[in-house]
Amino acid sequence: MTFQSTDAPRPAAPGGAGKGLAAGTLGLWGSVVIGLASTAPVYSLVATLGFVVLAVGAQAPIAFIVAFIPMLFIAFAYRELNRAVPDCGTTFTWGTKAFGPFVGWMGGWGVAVAGMVVLANLAQIGGQYLWLLVGDGSLASNVPLVTVTGVLFIALMTWVSYRGVEFGERMQNILLAVQYIALALFVVVAFVHVANGTAPNATPVSLDWFNPLAFTDYSGFIEAVLLALFIYWGWDTCLALNEETRDPKRIPGLAALVTTVILLVTYVGVAVAAMSYAGLGTDGAGLGNEDNANDVFLALKDLILGPWAWILVVAVLVSAVSSTQTTILPTARGTLSMAAYKALPRRFATVHPRYHTPSFSTLVMGIVAIVYYVGMTFISENILADSILSLGLAIAFYYGITGFACVWYFRKDLFNSARDFFFKGLFPLLGGLMLGYAFIQSCIDMYDVDYGYTVLFGIGGTFVVGVGALAFGVVLMLIWWTRPGSKPFFRGESLNRDTDVLVPETPETFGRSVDGGLT
Repeated sequence: MTFQSTDAPRPAAPGGAGKGLAAGTLGLWGSVVIGLASTAPVYSLVATLGFVVLAVGAQAPIAFIVAFIPMLFIAFAYRELNRAVPDCGTTFTWGTKAFGPFVGWMGGWGVAVAGMVVLANLAQIGGQYLWLLVGDGSLASNVPLVTVTGVLFIALMTWVSYRGVEFGERMQNILLAVQYIALALFVVVAFVHVANGTAPNATPVSLDWFNPLAFTDYSGFIEAVLLALFIYWGWDTCLALNEETRDPKRIPGLAALVTTVILLVTYVGVAVAAMSYAGLGTDGAGLGNEDNANDVFLALKDLILGPWAWILVVAVLVSAVSSTQTTILPTARGTLSMAAYKALPRRFATVHPRYHTPSFSTLVMGIVAIVYYVGMTFISENILADSILSLGLAIAFYYGITGFACVWYFRKDLFNSARDFFFKGLFPLLGGLMLGYAFIQSCIDMYDVDYGYTVLFGIGGTFVVGVGALAFGVVLMLIWWTRPGSKPFFRGESLNRDTDVLVPETPETFGRSVDGGLT
């Protein structure tokens, strides 16, 4: 069968099994680019580096390395589960197959919550940094202006996501290049200043920066690692696009591993450069100065880059905007998958006949993110800030479910070989346990009234918002459970360990033919 135009509707797998997504679109490079863009590396460093240094001082580089370990272990879990079950529902699908419909549904909800909250944050950052480039930058403190700008960014990136993965990938190649050029410039020029003796607080790189036994404050170490976990989040977008990848059982898992390693090198490299240039002093440009913690790049950009300092501002803006687009992708595909298996209303399974994207789910994600962002800003910017601080709970929640799901799903295969034992069992289990600990410890920390910016019901507002968002998912799940259309899912009929996943038959089914059509 040949289709003469790329705009023609693509066929589903035999028997109607496919979801209708644009299979065979992404290769390894495209998957890695989207995975990196989802993590927003420049913005992640802006939001985290200063606070990690305040928590552990010179041990910041090893804190980033330690935080990488559970991410790597969970990436192994994603890879193994994807090889067996290459479904765009990822945690939802795998959690359901391993533990049943209720755990799977909540895993899917965790992905949605994380996406919704971070979109509000990214929109706000995008708006602020855009107006920092105008005049003296004072417009960045104009809340209504920043909010309207953020809404426009969400709307624009929703449109890009609606138009298709291939269109978004081309855009992300450019945006990611801008980010890494800026980071490379920052690192190189910082080290040149150190070598020339023109750095304000030049500090020799020390092996103690990489010594995990050099931590003197255990609570600070835990705080730093929990902070660092956030900046790795987002690589799993590679897996959510598995049905649109040329080799869905191999490339997405490999892309996730490559992405996490690139992020590790990026974060450690930038941290070392900043520490070597600015030192750890508590005044001036020192990274130990609390006034610099909110944005290390803003504090150092003029000193390091001089008249080219605007490049870092542009990089943060680009980082936030590009991640806005890639954050929409996994959530829209997660709700598409949930609807395909009758865990959500059928409308969420709608796929655009021309762009082959989850059209309804994408639009709903964009609208919900806008409503949440505007609503939270209108009610209280402090509550919005606390919701962003609580983001780690949703991340640890659904990553942890994925790690444990891997172990349980492959429990009968763990002793078939050493490879199966480590990659399907031990590593995912350790990753799940680490993230489970991170979840519990974060809940304890956030419960304190001194954590975050608000106090609600006599306890920390961050705890109320974070746990409340997950608990709200239970309410929504029970509401859907009462609807007639949900029965096949909650009875384990539409999705269980033995059911086939709804994916295209092979990547070649939709590959480009020699004559330029679609086969």
